[in-house]
Amino acid sequence: MLVLSRQRDETIMIGDDVEITVVDIRGDKVRLGITAPPHIPVHRKEVYEAIKRENQQASRVDLTDLKQANEELRRKDSDDSQKS
Repeated sequence: MLVLSRQRDETIMIGDDVEITVVDIRGDKVRLGITAPPHIPVHRKEVYEAIKRENQQASRVDLTDLKQANEELRRKDSDDSQKS
């Protein structure tokens, strides 16, 4: 991990596209301004982790659902074959 010291209104660059500016410092809180291109998502870590969890849950496939879908497709194929 790279640790940098910055004062208010100073900026850190990440690559050519991402700027992080110290906007304000109040007690133990630091406010950061982040400028990034639209194709680079910027989230607080807890939001990022929640999105990641949701995506993982959404991508899970229930085996019984797959079996049921397979049976329905086979039934449809069988029905279509009988109609021909």
